[in-house]
Formats: sequence, C-alpha cells, structure tokens
Amino acid sequence: MLADRRERFNAGFTSEKYSQMQRLMDQRTRASVQFRMAETPCFFAAETLDEMVNAGEELTLQLTENPEYMRDSAETVPERYCVPHESRRPLFLAIDFGLVREPDGALRPRLVEMQAFPSIFGYQAALSSAYAEVFGIDDCSWFLGGLDEAGYWELLRLEIVGAHDPEQVVLAEVAPTEQKTLPDFHVHADRLGIRIVDVTALKRRGRGLVYESDGREIPVKRIYNRAIVDEMERKGIVPGFDYREELEVEWAGHPNWYFRISKFSLPYLRHRTVPAAVFLDDWMAGIGRDRLPEKRDQWILKPLYSFAGKGITFAPEETVLRSIPQAERRNYLLQERVQFEPVIQTPQGATQAEVRILYLWPEGKRMQPMISLVRMGRGLMMGVDHNRDKTWVGGSAGFFPKR
Repeated sequence: MLADRRERFNAGFTSEKYSQMQRLMDQRTRASVQFRMAETPCFFAAETLDEMVNAGEELTLQLTENPEYMRDSAETVPERYCVPHESRRPLFLAIDFGLVREPDGALRPRLVEMQAFPSIFGYQAALSSAYAEVFGIDDCSWFLGGLDEAGYWELLRLEIVGAHDPEQVVLAEVAPTEQKTLPDFHVHADRLGIRIVDVTALKRRGRGLVYESDGREIPVKRIYNRAIVDEMERKGIVPGFDYREELEVEWAGHPNWYFRISKFSLPYLRHRTVPAAVFLDDWMAGIGRDRLPEKRDQWILKPLYSFAGKGITFAPEETVLRSIPQAERRNYLLQERVQFEPVIQTPQGATQAEVRILYLWPEGKRMQPMISLVRMGRGLMMGVDHNRDKTWVGGSAGFFPKR
C-alpha cells in the first residue's frame, strides 16, 4: 500500500468533495446510484496489482487447459439454460482477491472466487474517473494492461458490439430498470450505443430474436448477457425465448461460462493464492477432509450459484451441513475462510479491501486485464450490502502510480 498517497488523500478529504462526487456519478450514469461509494479510492503499488493480474491469468489457464476440469464443468450447465455453440474460451472474467498478511509480514493476494461473467465495466470506469477529477488525483492510473481510456472503450466496443449496428446489440437483463447495476447499463449504452432490453422482451422471429422500440421490431444480432440464472429461477422469470434453441444470434459472453468458471472451479485449483475448498458431498463422504483447517470457525459454506454473498454461512455446524438434501450437496462448497488484512488506513480505522480484476479474453488472443474494482469493508462480509451502516466503506477503485 502507498502510505504517502493515503496520508495526502486523507488530509485533503472533505465531505463536500465526497458529495460532489456522488452528484457527478448520478449525472454521468443518468441514475441514482444505489451502491455505497467509498469515500476514497485505494492506492496500490503497481506490483501488487500485477501479482493479482498474473495470478488470475494462471488460474484461468489452469482450468481451461485441464481436460478433466473441462469435462466436469460441462456438466454444471443446467439443461434448460444450455446455449448451443459455446465459445472455446470465456469472453469475460471477474476474479476476486483478498489481501492477507503472510508470516514474514508480506501482503499477498488470496483468491476469493472467480466468475466467467461480465461485471460493471462501465460504472467502474466512470467511478475511477470521478475520484480523480473531484479529488485532483493526477499522478495515478486505473486502467490495467497498458490501456488508457480510449483503448479501454475501443476494446469493449470491439468485443461487445463487433461489426454490428449498435441498435441491433442488446444488453439483456432481468428488469434492468430495477437493478442496482442500472448506472452501469447506462454507461455502456452511452459509450457503445447499445440498447438495454429486458430478457423477457426478446421475442423469437423465425430463427432470430427481436425487441420492440417505438413501434418497430428491431432484429437482434448480438446479446451482451447480464441476466443471472439464479435470479431468474428465484423470481420465476420466463425469458422471451428458449436458451436451448438454435438461434441466429451471437453472444458477447456465452452464457454457459457463467456456470463453467465459478465457485465450482475452486476445488480443482492448485495455486499459491487459492484457499482449500471441497465439495460438500465429497466432504460428507470423507473425501478431502484433510484439506480444510481443523477448526470450523475457519470454514465457510457457499452455494455455488449465487451472487452478492447470498447464502454464505460462516463456521457451519454439522446440523447445517446435514440439513442440505443429499441430492443438492454437490451444489455447495466448504472453503477455508480468507482472513482479510485491514490495509486501508481511514479516519474510521483500518479497513479491509477485496480486489476484483476484470478481464476480457478476445478470441485467439491473451487475456487482457481491463480495470480493478475494490470493495472496502469492516464487516463480516465485504459486499456493499453488508456495510451499509458504516462510512469509508463500499465500492471503490484501484489506483496505482503512473508508469
């Protein structure tokens, strides 16, 4: 962590500037931002972010180049949501790391989870820029992999829109105007010209899909998928088409990868950054018990397919594990709990940080790190929903000195 920049920022902070940043974000996203924005960005040494970026690439390749994993992960895709013509590699990846203190005193990243699904590329770029503008930070960068703002948006345009008319590219989501991520959708729409469409409003026409706008049916050539199956299942949402159908439409982010690289991946990984993890059904059968710490207060129980920390149980008791029906136990994970080190010095005390590295993986090229997203917290969990009653916590940005 960069103590000099932290001290300088804290000394110059005012609540008026923070309020100015909130207003600026509402303006630039054309929405009332419901995420709690942290009062500060996080200042990292470039080497710290580089270590996370490199680890994320190594972890992803460890999965995609493992025939056993690729075979097993194919079975995780639910039949009713199995989309034909799966891409060879995921287009989007979001890989989360916590920072822990090693016995030698060094800070090192530990994997929290990974998901082959797009995250808030638009909102995060806007938030990072707003921090820099309002607080006068001109000696730091936030785009990764050698990108600048123009290169960042050009790459997103190439991979999301491609050669199509942006009117024929849709960002598809469940009730998008009701989502907390609406500000992100608006930034994507404004920067790329794509349309925001409810997944239930997409209709089949022949072998294609259409949506309606101003009384016209607009053909859909490409879908930037942001709809999460977990939410559709919980809410009983029926899309306007069958995911299994052979359709003449492209996917910017093939939906099958949401399942194939996820919490399901963790037990297969062997890497210095990865905490021990065991499928619940294996653990109940006596497999992998030696991998977890002896004390249960160092365990967490996770459902495989949920977002925003839903369903996580800390220090699960035996009764909790046995209460899960046997047929569902493969869909739960026991994992060694990552003990975050509070490394961000704030007026409210030392605060923990979880860093998400966002990647694109264009066809035929290497993974491209794009930007980092940071969640600051002092609660039991790091998500913004779990730190609502605190200040100097919430969604933040990862800054590093300009090279």
